[in-house]
This record gives sequence, structure tokens and C-alpha cells, in this order.
Amino acid sequence: MVQEFDVAVIGGGVVGLAILRRLAMSGLGTVLLERGADILSGASKGNSALLHTGFDAPAGSLELACVQRGAHEYRAIRDRLNLPLVASGAYVVAWDEAQEARLPDLLAEARANGVTDTHLIGGVALRMAEPRLAPGARAALHVPGEAVIDPWSAPLAYGRQALAHGATILSRAEVTGAAEGPGGWTLTTRRGEVRARAVVNAAGLFGDRVEALIRPSPFTIKPRKGQFVVFDVPGHTLVNAILLPVPSERTKGVVLFPTIFGNLAIGPTAEETDEREGATCDRATLEGLRARAVEMVPALAQAGVKTIYAGLRPATEAKHYRVEAVPGRAWITVGGIRSTGLSAALGLAEHVADLYASHIAPLPGQPPEPVWTPVPNLAEARDRPWEQGGEIVCHCERVTRDEIRAALDGPLAAGDLGGLKRRTRAMMGRCQGFNCGAEVRAMAAAAGLPDACGGEGRDGAA
Repeated sequence: MVQEFDVAVIGGGVVGLAILRRLAMSGLGTVLLERGADILSGASKGNSALLHTGFDAPAGSLELACVQRGAHEYRAIRDRLNLPLVASGAYVVAWDEAQEARLPDLLAEARANGVTDTHLIGGVALRMAEPRLAPGARAALHVPGEAVIDPWSAPLAYGRQALAHGATILSRAEVTGAAEGPGGWTLTTRRGEVRARAVVNAAGLFGDRVEALIRPSPFTIKPRKGQFVVFDVPGHTLVNAILLPVPSERTKGVVLFPTIFGNLAIGPTAEETDEREGATCDRATLEGLRARAVEMVPALAQAGVKTIYAGLRPATEAKHYRVEAVPGRAWITVGGIRSTGLSAALGLAEHVADLYASHIAPLPGQPPEPVWTPVPNLAEARDRPWEQGGEIVCHCERVTRDEIRAALDGPLAAGDLGGLKRRTRAMMGRCQGFNCGAEVRAMAAAAGLPDACGGEGRDGAA
């Protein structure tokens, strides 16, 4: 039987899930079609997990508007969804005279973007704030509003809230065809046909290929790989805030940042690649990242490396977001969402809802009282289940048996081993599953998780 909906959202990354949530909470019958076995199977699973202020976004851009709207909404709803935030702030650090000369321009750009609490500090004040920085740090732009969040629990919460408002989420449902008819669209997927009055293409790394199903794609995805190094837990004490470089024309550069999971990480690199899935790491690049971290904070020379990972960003030939309602067709394209997708997701969802109302049909209206779907806490700065007792299965990350069982059951349960890791942190510690992997896989297999006993590489921002 063909399933019918008001809107089909293609792509189960953080942006697609945020859009699904917004449209479902507006009263539309929605479905999300994800090609992978679980949500966050693409670009969204590997990122730096920062909540940005937009201080360095292009002035007047859609990206700036969505980052700031998204960050504002995240802060407004996070308590009701049990989502963590560490208000670390950030320093854009100048390491030479030329970089220091750029700081006043960055300050002016930040304030023009409405981030008015930014200010410049000299080397003495910087070393007081970050006493373990190398002596070469000359000055910095302080951005107090930058923060660290959980990259996986937020989209999980968006998906669960969408389900609570009547949405449907289909995994292993890659879209292979799209035909427009009088009543909307018929989408051919690996799980059969789906009909929808309107479609939102939020397919990330495959966005151009989905777009090509209905028209010559106005953009081409040019994947950009970012590799990361995550230091052992003791490294977390060496840095207080996010440490950003002075950006170049091509890239924002590598960032040294604390994670919500109690680690310190450096990355991402910016490497052009043909890979669209399964991003790989290479030894030389990772050694270079670690060396750069030690240059910035010499004490990191004594810190071990906990894990490594790589993520892919769906860059296009242009730097700006590629978002539009296709004229005369009930189709909204959301492409080219690069490194700011986690911060901008909720803002993009609001923008898409506006496009739908303006170009397709009025929204039915938001229910008087939303259903809130808090997710389990994975952050170190808040209480975790192991502290209340219970049998620990993953000792590196202190994950209990009950947490793993909960992630394998209930709404939006893990669809593969990677999804189970992202919901619990199991197998993501120092041993990378060497000690607990067999038991975690056995629990997953007993719960009927497909491919539970298959191998899986390092995954995400631990």
C-alpha cells in the first residue's frame, strides 16, 4: 500500500530532523526518508559539536539568520528536551603580527552581525584566561556566546518530538525516483512508494543527486573532509574555552575545543574529497593535527590520544547555503549546509516552514501545547545513570546496561551499531570497544538490531 503524507523530508541528518519536527509541530502529516539504517548516518554524525553565535558568518546571509535563530531556539527549548550546553565562550587567537592586525576587522564584523558582547584582549589577559597557551599567543577576539553542545542528542530529540506529533521516520528508504502529478509527488524508495503533497530535499551529501531526480541540480556537492583528534580525559583540564584560529579565505582552520563528553579535541581539517560516505583518516594528517595542538598548548605533549574520527561536510561550489522553494513546484531545496548545520538546523527549519507557507500552502497551525520528549543525558557536566548505580557495561565511558537497553527500544530506537554508540557512548572510549564490544553487540543482536555483529569504524565526536 502506498503511504500518503502532506510533506516528505528527504535526509535524516540534523537539518532534516529539525525540519521534520517543525512541520509536524505545525500540524502537517510528515514523513522522513533516510537512506541509511539510522538517523545521522551521513554528514551529521561527525562534527565539532559547537553552538555558534554567527559572529563570523557572512553579513546579511541566510546562514547568519539561521545560525542565530537556531541557537536562540536551542537555548529556549533545551531544558525541556534535556539537552546540555556548556557556555565555554571562544577566543580567536592571533599567533603572529599579520593575524593580530586582522582582529579589529573580525571584531567589526562580529558586531555588525549583532554579536555585540565580543571584545579584543591582549596577550597578558589571554594568558590569564588560558594559562596553558603557548607563549606565542599575541592577542585574541573574545566571543563569550560560543558554546559546546551534544551533537547527537539534539537531533535525536528533534526526531522523537516529531514522532510525538505524528511524524513517520523510515530508514533504509533511499529515494531513487520522483514523479510529479496533480496531487503532488510520488517518491520511489527502497521501501516502496511514498506520496506527498510537497517534498523537502535535505539530503546533505547526496542533495545534488536527489535534486537531479526532478531538474538539473543548481549545485554540485563537493564533499569536504574534516579529520579530528580527541585527547584523553586529562587533556580536558588544559583548556577552558574554544580556541579558534584567525580564518583564511579558504577555511576557518582547525579548532581546539572541549567536548560535552569531557574530552579535548582538535580539528577539522578541510580536504577536498570524492568520498560521500565512510570518511577515512590518515596518519600523517592526524599527526599534524596533534602537533598543532601541542604547539598551541605544550602540555598536551603529555596527553594521550583517545580516538580519531573524520566527518564529511556537504560543501558546494559556492560558500552560501543553497536554499529555495522551486518556482511552481511543491519542492523545497535545502543544500550546501556546511559546518554550521548543527547550530543553524532549528533556524533552517523555521525558514523552510516560512517557505512552505509562502509558496505551497498555509500551515495548519501549531498545537496549543507541544509534546516534549526529553532524551537521556550523555554529558559529563550533568548527572549520568552510572552515578545512581546499575551495572556498567562500557567502563571507558561508564555506560550502563539499562542505557543500552533503552537505546535499543522505544521511539526512534537505534537502527545500527553506530546509532547505538551515538545514543549511549558505548564502545567510544579509550579501548574503542575492545573490552565491551562483544557484550554490546550481543545485546544489540538479542534486540534484533540488523548487522549488530558487523564491524564498524570509529564514529563521531567522542
